[in-house]
Amino acid sequence: MSVTVRIPTTLRPLSGGASEVTVEGSTVRDVIVSLDATHPGFKDRLIDESGGLHRYVNVFVDDDDVRFADGLATSVPDGQTVAIVPAVAGG
Repeated sequence: MSVTVRIPTTLRPLSGGASEVTVEGSTVRDVIVSLDATHPGFKDRLIDESGGLHRYVNVFVDDDDVRFADGLATSVPDGQTVAIVPAVAGG
């Protein structure tokens, strides 16, 4: 299943400067693994040592936050867009 991944500015050096890339995957985890296979470094930046999403990274499938769905097991339909959004904090 082909999906589009939107890459935030802070991670674009890993994607060769591309703001969007197309990868294969049927779940968020599959998409991240595929993204890391074609653009090494993404998995380390997105997945923590326990195998979950880093707390400072938000991932959306069609504007739905995967933390409120099935997390990394969230289904990603063919042709869908996955957006990686760094968490913003401050005051």
